[in-house]
Amino acid sequence: MSESQYLPARERMLKRIAETRDTARSGLPHWASAADGKWTFTPDGDWTGGAFVGELWLAHLADPRQFPIEDARAALSRMLPRAERLTAFKGFGFYHAGALASILFKEENARAVALTAARSLRDMFDPHLGLIPLGRDAEEASAVGASESSIDSLQATGLLYWAAEELSDARMEEVANAHMRRVLEIHVRQDNSVIQSSTLDPHTGKVLRTHTHKGYSDISTWGRAQGWAMLYTAHAAMVRPDEPLWRDYAVRLLDWWIDHVPADLIAFWDFDDPAIPNTSRDTAATAIAAAAALRLASALGPERGAKYRSFAERTVTQLSSKYLTPTAPDDPRPPGMLTGGCFTRKAIVRDIDAAQNVELIFGSYFLFECLAILTDLVPPGWI
Repeated sequence: MSESQYLPARERMLKRIAETRDTARSGLPHWASAADGKWTFTPDGDWTGGAFVGELWLAHLADPRQFPIEDARAALSRMLPRAERLTAFKGFGFYHAGALASILFKEENARAVALTAARSLRDMFDPHLGLIPLGRDAEEASAVGASESSIDSLQATGLLYWAAEELSDARMEEVANAHMRRVLEIHVRQDNSVIQSSTLDPHTGKVLRTHTHKGYSDISTWGRAQGWAMLYTAHAAMVRPDEPLWRDYAVRLLDWWIDHVPADLIAFWDFDDPAIPNTSRDTAATAIAAAAALRLASALGPERGAKYRSFAERTVTQLSSKYLTPTAPDDPRPPGMLTGGCFTRKAIVRDIDAAQNVELIFGSYFLFECLAILTDLVPPGWI
């Protein structure tokens, strides 16, 4: 697809963002029913709400009249109670809700909130573990313990790298590098697939077991685990071009995905579910993969990155044509919904996450981010 061919998909998603904004007056969206588009909201955004705030910042860039900047500011304000909570996952929310606003619009309040969250993450670093543990306020923290890690915790690194540069904070840079290195050492298998979770000895940092609480089994590859690993290594490769280790990891992880994703490029929720093809897809993991590929393409440059740019474009085309609801008078669903998201098929999960074949707000964010880049709304390498 050419740049102009992505614009209709971007416009459909802007309609959905506007509708979501108009219904999300006291909370932030988490997931929506694929049948009618009605959202399940959380009061402070949980770990996902920053994705919607990020959509609003990008929407303001696309259409400042329809999406005044006050919309994003108001949505960000609902997240403020989370800024100093002890959870590694807040890096995701406050990067897209706060740091992104600083990058795009020099928003001082958003910058300050994002820096507060980054300082808290820096201070969570545990030298015995060699990483930032999930934290007692992380989702499902009661089920995993204080010395638990996961590939998802790489969500801390994007915010830390940005904040380290903003503050010229050498300790923050050191924590980001140590956390990234240790999490990848533990969770990336020799074949470059990813295991989601690990339990560590709190005194020595020794890995006691690896497992997954959201994928099919402890030895399977849950799609979103691979997705987070790709996204944050590619992001690190983009923002820290002098560190070849992050590029090496990103290339290996993306190549694994490209070699194992189905022919139609839409990932199953877990690559090893024996019920494939009669099981759930996950468009959110797929959108994350596309966003990761665009970051890696930017990091590698036009020649070496062409493979990943092409893969991202083809993936976005598949998502937009097959899973993005149309503008049609006979379709009861709102236009611009990214359907086909799967939180997990695991029975042991928070009630609020027991959702399959739905719109996941973070999946929608990453597809919209990709469309913003592919339509030149945001230059490659900015996000």
